[in-house]
Amino acid sequence: MRRFAAIVISAFVFLTGSSGAEAKLDLLVDKSTQQMRVVVDGKVRHIWDVSTGRDRHSTPNGVYRPERLARMWHSRAYCQSPMPYSIFFHNGYAIHGSYAISQLGGPGSHGCVRLHPQHAATLFGLVEQEGPE
Repeated sequence: MRRFAAIVISAFVFLTGSSGAEAKLDLLVDKSTQQMRVVVDGKVRHIWDVSTGRDRHSTPNGVYRPERLARMWHSRAYCQSPMPYSIFFHNGYAIHGSYAISQLGGPGSHGCVRLHPQHAATLFGLVEQEGPE
């Protein structure tokens, strides 16, 4: 049985149509279930399958804030692999879209948090509204 391990990424965003009020956005990644919960103002808005680090390429645990965003990034470490809708959160680790959709729901990355490209676009839009700190 895998032990519970998670990462949490928090940001404040301006939600479209919310009369300009600031909203709290939390991303909860549970590595034991390979799922991400997108929580806006304390309410779960999305639950998505993800793929976190495998073998010796563990996704870091902890609480982070977005550091930078890139609509399209190519990995310098892994053969220029495409990383659409990247949200970098810690020492080069990112949440980003993946075209290896069949691997979602199980470990499969070199430490990043991968999700479906459509979900990555939705998430990127939420975080982009405010930008990284």
